[in-house]
Amino acid sequence: MQAVAKGMKDEDITALAKHFSEQKARVVATGPVDKALTARGAQIAAKTHCGQCHLPNFEGRAQMPRIAGQREDYMYDTMLAYREGKRSGADTTMTEVLYGMSDADIRALAHFLARRE
Repeated sequence: MQAVAKGMKDEDITALAKHFSEQKARVVATGPVDKALTARGAQIAAKTHCGQCHLPNFEGRAQMPRIAGQREDYMYDTMLAYREGKRSGADTTMTEVLYGMSDADIRALAHFLARRE
């Protein structure tokens, strides 16, 4: 986003934010639902309290992004980056939550979240 927003006026950024905030969220997950993976992801989300910051339905709020319905590959890659300390400009909470989590568990969590509405 930095490359796109560089040089934009504050009014333009505010207008873009308003436009996107008014859009209806939609699930973009592709591929079949793996029931076992979804169940494991739900367990992990409950155990790690994802719903405390991102709200119980994962719609996000204030500075906490919506994670429901995000692309599964994006969620997976982003969570790996948090776990490895390679995601910059963010609170350390995500790094703490994902520290030590296996790739398989992150995959399950991404699968679960990508299919939430």
